[in-house]
Amino acid sequence: MTRSSDPITRAVETSLCTGCGACAGGFPELIRMVEDVQNGRRPVVSQTSQGRAAAQEAIKLCAGVGANYDELETRDDTDRSWGPVLKVWEGWASDDEIRHRGSSGGAATALSQSMLASQSAGGVAHVVQREDDPRLNTSVISQTREELLRGAGSRYAQASPGERIEDILTRDTPTAFIGKPCDVASVAKAAKIDPALDDKLAATISIFCAGAPNINATDALLDRLSVPKDAKLTDLRYRGEGWPGLMQATYIDNTGETRKSDAISYGEGWGKVLQAGRKWRCRICADHTGEFADISVGDPWHNPPKGNTDPGRSMIVARTLRGQRIIEDAIANGFLIAEERPRDLIAAAQPNLLDTRASVFGRRLAMRLAGMPAPKDVGINSASLWWSHLNLKRKAQSVGGSLKRIIRNRLWKPVKIKAI
Repeated sequence: MTRSSDPITRAVETSLCTGCGACAGGFPELIRMVEDVQNGRRPVVSQTSQGRAAAQEAIKLCAGVGANYDELETRDDTDRSWGPVLKVWEGWASDDEIRHRGSSGGAATALSQSMLASQSAGGVAHVVQREDDPRLNTSVISQTREELLRGAGSRYAQASPGERIEDILTRDTPTAFIGKPCDVASVAKAAKIDPALDDKLAATISIFCAGAPNINATDALLDRLSVPKDAKLTDLRYRGEGWPGLMQATYIDNTGETRKSDAISYGEGWGKVLQAGRKWRCRICADHTGEFADISVGDPWHNPPKGNTDPGRSMIVARTLRGQRIIEDAIANGFLIAEERPRDLIAAAQPNLLDTRASVFGRRLAMRLAGMPAPKDVGINSASLWWSHLNLKRKAQSVGGSLKRIIRNRLWKPVKIKAI
């Protein structure tokens, strides 16, 4: 593999980039994020001396190349497997519209609304669909309930909320940050390096994540929804309007009429279409629950919905004392309806994510056997989980299956970005 001139480009070429956007957020004049239909949102470094110098600093913010889990406080097996778990609640937004439109119970939006109301945050950095192309996402900073609602519901497409780092730094008031686990991990690295950014972060909230599909997968979903190729897409809903909700598109046809597409279940859309379009970096990710966040929010699948449009519920995890205070304030001030649950509920609610964490060791071992660089994470327990949690067949599959995928998809070859 040819060695690139800067470490950010090397992270992209070696499939270590998560697309979080922190490098572009820290150095917006020299690093920009672009869309690639196959590889997702990825940074492009200005190939000048200034750009290459910026990349040398930006790589320090990159959780894609490695994160330090030893920095996280762990007390028992629950913490070692899931990151810090101070307290767990099950609940939903008290605002019926937020609950209905949210992916599960609208908890992330309710917590954001509570922080804005208490003025502990002057804005919330999060992701919304792009108006000009609803297949894509853009990151924004919202200050009102109506603005927050733009981002309610899951966005199963590539997103880079780390692009908002400079905006957060220049705002007069602290900003809450919502993102995927990889987004939050990079912002946490940036805040540890820059005390000014740490001071400007009101809190970080992570959504649970099983991976982000690429644009090709989104186009396959539109085909499954029977959206005509010549239609103008105006909205793409992945979840929400009940739990977990239906996947459905809105479009303008060639006669100028606005129409709704076919609707399919979350299980069909994710399980049979979208998850196949996750990038390799998502498949070797050890953190799917936001271990570096103040608060994590996910689905309580241990008590699944009856059908596709049940009233939503969320599992809410306090990972830091700051996060715990924010959750308790949201409950006390009437923005969140929630009851405390046992700390180990997370294992019952998300057993598939523990399987994934255990398999990561085998997948990364396959990378090293193929001569590929793997993330240099410190302090994760995936090796012990691989040994104790997986049976012999699953152990072999995690290594052998990954080697087959690496060979079949020629993953050792440098990734080349083609911006659309």
